[in-house]
Amino acid sequence: MSGHDSKYFSTTKKGEIPELKEELNSQYKDSQDPNPLIRALAVRTMGCIRVDKITEYLCDPLQRCLKDDDPYVRKTAAICVAKLYDINAELVEDRGFLESLKDLISDNNPMVVANAVAALAEIQENSSRPIFEITSHTLSKLLTALNECTEWGQVFILDALSRYKAADAREAENIVERVTPRLQHANCAVVLSAVKMILQQMELITSTDVVRNLCKKMAPPLVTLLSAEPEIQYVALRNINLIVQRRPTILAHEIKVFFCKYNDPIYVKMEKLEIMIKLASDRNIDQVLLEFKEYATEVDVDFVRKAVRAIGRCAIKLERAAERCISVLLELIKIKVNYVVQEAIIVIKDIFRRYPNTYESIIATLCESLDTLDEPEAKASMIWIIGEYAERIDNADELLESFLESFPEEPPQVQLQLLTATVKLFLKKPTEGPQQMIQVVLNNATVETDNPDLRDRAYIYWRLLSTDPEAAKDVVLAEKPVISDDSNQLDPSLLDELLANIATLSSVYHKPPDAFVTRMKTATQRTEDDDYPDGNETGYSESPANAADGGSSPPTSSSSVPYAAARQPAPAPAPATPAPAAPVPDLLGDLIGLDNNAIVPADQPATPSGPALPILLPASTGQGLQISAQLARQDGQIFYSLLFENNSQVTLDGFLIQFNRNSFGLAAAGPLQVHPLAPGASARTLLPMVLFQNMSAGPPSSLLQVAVKNNQQPVWYFNDKILLHVLFTEDGRMERTSFLETWRSLPDSNEVLKEFPGVVVSSAEATLDQLAASNMFFIAKRKHANQDVFYFSAKIPQGVPFLIELTTLIGNPGVKCAIKTPNPEMAPLFFEAIETLLKA
Repeated sequence: MSGHDSKYFSTTKKGEIPELKEELNSQYKDSQDPNPLIRALAVRTMGCIRVDKITEYLCDPLQRCLKDDDPYVRKTAAICVAKLYDINAELVEDRGFLESLKDLISDNNPMVVANAVAALAEIQENSSRPIFEITSHTLSKLLTALNECTEWGQVFILDALSRYKAADAREAENIVERVTPRLQHANCAVVLSAVKMILQQMELITSTDVVRNLCKKMAPPLVTLLSAEPEIQYVALRNINLIVQRRPTILAHEIKVFFCKYNDPIYVKMEKLEIMIKLASDRNIDQVLLEFKEYATEVDVDFVRKAVRAIGRCAIKLERAAERCISVLLELIKIKVNYVVQEAIIVIKDIFRRYPNTYESIIATLCESLDTLDEPEAKASMIWIIGEYAERIDNADELLESFLESFPEEPPQVQLQLLTATVKLFLKKPTEGPQQMIQVVLNNATVETDNPDLRDRAYIYWRLLSTDPEAAKDVVLAEKPVISDDSNQLDPSLLDELLANIATLSSVYHKPPDAFVTRMKTATQRTEDDDYPDGNETGYSESPANAADGGSSPPTSSSSVPYAAARQPAPAPAPATPAPAAPVPDLLGDLIGLDNNAIVPADQPATPSGPALPILLPASTGQGLQISAQLARQDGQIFYSLLFENNSQVTLDGFLIQFNRNSFGLAAAGPLQVHPLAPGASARTLLPMVLFQNMSAGPPSSLLQVAVKNNQQPVWYFNDKILLHVLFTEDGRMERTSFLETWRSLPDSNEVLKEFPGVVVSSAEATLDQLAASNMFFIAKRKHANQDVFYFSAKIPQGVPFLIELTTLIGNPGVKCAIKTPNPEMAPLFFEAIETLLKA
């Protein structure tokens, strides 16, 4: 081939890869392309690149696109702002993108308005301060755009409107009137969002006629949703379940649409059953019972059980229909289907609790099915009936005796009911037969069992019967409170939150969003060199606590980040030994009154090593048993660290522990693991703890009353202290801006100050490490006169924050502490904890 032929193989085209490389290196971006689709695609692509360094290149194109002549570009740019806020919130605020978004709400194009609303709503969810607030002017713009934008745009706008609180009833009526046509929309999401918005505004409408008309208007669209696919039906039913709990009149006349079809999936049938129970009334109960009776003969066992229970719940709910419900249950018992009979007995027990001394004539029919019972709940229910009405059942002792033969093999639920029923029989018929039975039961329940709940109840009954039979009658045969059917009713505050989240996953799960969605805030990580330059100002220009002295509020500079973020926490300091135990009231009343699950048995011990524990029960007081203990926090879990030392002459075993009601509801979460202690032996263990189990009334207190017993000694009581820093959670860190906003938002009355004249901070770094180990997170440091001022954040369970300011002169005695918290009554407990930490 000659050299002249090479021209046939050369080309002016560079190929795809070189062209792509050239475009990527180009200083011109596509955001200025003549084609609006290209401009929109360019800014959308840049917004999807979640790299912080890209954001500075995105700002200028995004500013232009937000003011672009083409609405498609503007609506795309609006969503890009929300994406940019998620990457760098501070940049979005500094460059004025939030104001540009708010301006887009007044845009002439409804889709631009919808996307601006969606972006602002997304940003608001990720911000702790109000960003998107609807005014009367904004309201008019949104309602106008609602009629013209796409279906998903309507959803965004309706969700925003549902968070708007009308000024008065007239405005609420006007808003609802503008939104009502959305109920006829073909998209289910639009319908549910419109229903949510109308329900929120109805709370402000005072006219009963208007409310009644709105209820009538909402019924047909909700019914229409039940003709869609099963999956949509399920979502609609879960939302309807919430709606009828707040406003049952909406669907009170539409109960027939919830009757189950033969080909409905089981999850749809179950939801329909729940709603039928809620809508059941004296007017429609006959229809409902016919349906339930038919369902009880179907082949799906779980559905049949639910149908039988539904009959019982209707009987409890509707007093005038109770007799008809019982008749249906008796008819089902006669069918002799085992699981139907057992479910019927379970619900009849509840009916007896609801209507005492009314329907006991059917007990004979129930006793005929005694031999067929094999499920624990059914057995327990039947035993309860026999014990409760032993005086009306001639052969009650024979019936109970048939269960006693298998007492050791029965599950705890049945054993507990057998124990109580036998005691009831003995108190009502103190003849020779019941006397022998009670001896057998008490022996089995105390000597032959390892279940602490059963054993404790048996000992209590034994003590009552042996000391004061009349007192035993007052306790065991006391009149029981009448029950009601609230097993499926939600707490009003939770219902309010779920209704505000209709048409979201929250309304399907029947859980608040926080229960299943974790929002992680992204922040720029910086090095320790930026944190803590000695002697330099690293944050606030003036203390919030000293604002009254004429200083300005702290600025929102981001020149420093929390000191503790770059440090490994030091080991937690041991709390100071609490004051000697004062005489405490007898806890036996509480031991009886509390949930028996709080009494935990001894098991195989764990013997962790650790720092010396304060002695709470000296050997001189405990007949040779010495107990040292304190609360501790490890890996996000609260433990009670205990050391048992046996200085007596006998082996001690069978250790149990109980905590009295306290301000934080601290209770044991697991077994107390202590092996038998020989004379001279010791054992150390960690007992896991839970919060908010045994709450006490009154102002917060650090007092923790403990009772410990073993098989050889009496019950020992001692006092301990709940040091608040043990409760500080690992998620208590606050961003600087959030700290400042929270401090400003809390009223001055929530600020509490205290001085510790004898406390010396020798080293700033050591103190910061010490506090970080107890989940007190460093925010910033500044100089005030010649003193150092430190800011920290902390949080206790249930989300109660503490904003802390410590002022001191390093190396000199005296520390001034100021805190702000939504619960200022906690201040004394906090100061007690901070003093312990600073002195350690």
